[in-house]
Amino acid sequence: MKIKLSAAFMAAAAALVLLAAGCAKKDSGGSVYLLNFKPEIDQQWKEVAAEFSKETGIKVKVVTAASGTYESTLRAELSKADAPTLFNINGPVGYQTWKDFTADLKDTNVYAWLSDKSLAVTEAGGVYGIPYAVETYGIIYNDAILRKYFALPGKAVPLTSPAEITNFAALKAVVEDIQKNKEALGIEGAFASTSFSPGEDWRWQTHLANLPIYYEYREKGAGDLPAIDFTYNANYKNIFDLYINNSITDKKMLGSKTVGDSMSEFALGKTAFVQNGNWAWGQISSEAGNVVKAEDVKFLPIYTGVPGEEAQGLCTGTENFISLNAKASASAREASLKLLEWLFNTPQGKKNVAEKLGFVAPFSTFSAEERPADPLVKEMFRYLDNTNLTSVSWNFVSFPGQAFKDELGASLYQYALGSKPWDTLTAETKANWAAEKKALAN
Repeated sequence: MKIKLSAAFMAAAAALVLLAAGCAKKDSGGSVYLLNFKPEIDQQWKEVAAEFSKETGIKVKVVTAASGTYESTLRAELSKADAPTLFNINGPVGYQTWKDFTADLKDTNVYAWLSDKSLAVTEAGGVYGIPYAVETYGIIYNDAILRKYFALPGKAVPLTSPAEITNFAALKAVVEDIQKNKEALGIEGAFASTSFSPGEDWRWQTHLANLPIYYEYREKGAGDLPAIDFTYNANYKNIFDLYINNSITDKKMLGSKTVGDSMSEFALGKTAFVQNGNWAWGQISSEAGNVVKAEDVKFLPIYTGVPGEEAQGLCTGTENFISLNAKASASAREASLKLLEWLFNTPQGKKNVAEKLGFVAPFSTFSAEERPADPLVKEMFRYLDNTNLTSVSWNFVSFPGQAFKDELGASLYQYALGSKPWDTLTAETKANWAAEKKALAN
């Protein structure tokens, strides 16, 4: 009943947004309002916007939603007269929520430049969301710490390098032994904190949860499902347990930890591992007191114990789909497209995309030399270029919505605290998925 009421409330709220937007006065100026999805690049977006404005005379406002609040912020901002002209949608599911605000981009230069047009969000021949960054995530490790570990005379595992960690059994053995030898290695824990501060649990309820869904979809030959069996929930538990049981932070204290805390712990050399994506190098390198050298920042796939995972690569895809507000004035839409064209097909724009924003842009206008030079992007392509490995696709773009992810995150935190059995978490997750998918269908 609670879920049905929540879905009804969301539908009513969306209707109010549509009504307010329909009554709003259209902006007659040619300015741009970008609602940014990633708090970690707020300052970078503002610097890039200022440079574009200086060069073109077009005013650009950048507003950044707080972590975990993008959907609610977007709902509030789209109801205003001065609404965003450019905003993110979270793939096909997000499109269904915001489709009345998304302009058709099929005749734009930005879509024409898209290298793989199958990545775009489409419906009935129209294009309503264009990916502007391909990203990857996995387990980031400090190779200097691992080299020190593999040189320990009393280590408990026979492995001699990270290259031999190709499945969960090997990962578990190494992580648990590093935890036992943390004093000898000069660290405080194998893994950085599993963040559960409000709005900071997206690495677990979205990115980590992608693994069991990816394998279930693969097994069933599906790209979406109205209900899940959660077949690989035990594998999900495997890796989550490994994180929280071999951490720098006691499980009872995880509710106070943020993603920023965990990245700081890694950057300061206090931990050997942290789960995050290629966008994290900026957080590591800019941390005051950072001791991790660029050449020591490496990726491992997120192994969970699925048979055949030795051929698994990194989790690679995108949830960064840019949409143009169909309800903005013609001049505002034109100005917004000019910003996108400047970013993705001018020398200075592309330089900003690679060096300031750190995007691996999926457009034909970029050469290999114009990719970001940071170490995690290099690692990304080290895996992508290995034809013996298969990337894990980002199936979390098909998750029912933010409410489902928030419920899963809350359950994971309760499990970590010891107040919710895993079997209960599994049953609730299956029920929530089915109920929220049904609500979306209606």
